[in-house]
Amino acid sequence: MRLRALAEYGGDLRGKRVLLRADLNVPMEEGRVADDTRLLAHLPVLNDLRARGARIALCSHLGRPKGKSVAEFSLFPVAQRLSEITGWPVSFAEDCQGIVVASALDRLEPGGIVVLENLRFHQEEEKNDPVFAESLASGFELFVMDAFSAAHRAHASTRGVVDFLPSVAGPLLVREVEALSQVRDNPVAPYVLILGGAKVSDKIGVIENLLEKVDAVLVGGGMAFTFLEAKGLPIGRSLCEKEKLSFAAEMVAKAKARGVSLLLPEDVVVTEEFSAQAKSWTVSVDEIPLNAMGLDIGPATAERFVEVLRRAKTVLWNGPMGVFEMEPFAEGTRRLCEVLGEVTSQGGFTVIGGGDTAAAVNRLGFGDRVSHVSTGGGASLEFFEGKMLPGVEPFLL
Repeated sequence: MRLRALAEYGGDLRGKRVLLRADLNVPMEEGRVADDTRLLAHLPVLNDLRARGARIALCSHLGRPKGKSVAEFSLFPVAQRLSEITGWPVSFAEDCQGIVVASALDRLEPGGIVVLENLRFHQEEEKNDPVFAESLASGFELFVMDAFSAAHRAHASTRGVVDFLPSVAGPLLVREVEALSQVRDNPVAPYVLILGGAKVSDKIGVIENLLEKVDAVLVGGGMAFTFLEAKGLPIGRSLCEKEKLSFAAEMVAKAKARGVSLLLPEDVVVTEEFSAQAKSWTVSVDEIPLNAMGLDIGPATAERFVEVLRRAKTVLWNGPMGVFEMEPFAEGTRRLCEVLGEVTSQGGFTVIGGGDTAAAVNRLGFGDRVSHVSTGGGASLEFFEGKMLPGVEPFLL
């Protein structure tokens, strides 16, 4: 899958007004940016546009203000933080359309940057209102879409504005689509899919779309207990989606029929309280106490998963193996991170499918030891379900 890319755009950009859709939806704590990851991800496109002398306006959403101007969701602190981490002067416009934007652009020198106020302060953004999209595009000469994490939303800033401006894909969007396409459409066998996280329902489309392409599926995290209960095993107070028991049983049967090895935990780390300070211990999956809950895969399971992963040439991982934010329940996720680093170093292609998995891999210090860590949670899931993302489709060659 190839996209019409900024890197291949031959037009002169010096002094030109460029609208850049970025993902500035960063974690905030007490009015300050708590994590720079998403800002740093856009430095390649900003460096390119600055080097070519463009006047750059970044647009993005932050949080869920529901179509109203809400101070806690203002992008002003994000503009300040971008300036701090880059050393560049970054101005701020108090709206994302109209005379405020026009005036801010007029004040920019070539290579200058202005961050526009939260797109979602306007309810028309999420409705992909064409009048609003045209207003966003007004006064600009090029649109660059670089927000893969928002590409699954058909909003005015991700899809609508393309109808009113020459448009190209930024380097982050291109890199995401290339990496995710490789594991979805052209994987090298053996191909292992790791699934975790809380819910089976979040992964149904991924399982159904990829089951015929993979050689093995490793199931951990909270979703594993739905599979275990479907097999008739006691799961105590562990998370379980009762309405997905039949689906879990069906997937186990389909995997067996197709010769796909679907591995479930054989031991888990349990506790009686959802707390890092509570007593925790490891039990076999057929011995989970009634008053206990499983919060991580156990060491035997981790090593069984590692054995499969060490033979892999392609790995896609979506969903942590346990509650990695609490140290007593982080070891399963950490162990898989370690072996993915080994697989990558030996020439395997390893992809982390965004969201909580990306947070886990980065938090545990393994983000630079895999082939690709996606910036898109929901976007990655929909991509692996085989869907065409509305924020990607306009750029296909």
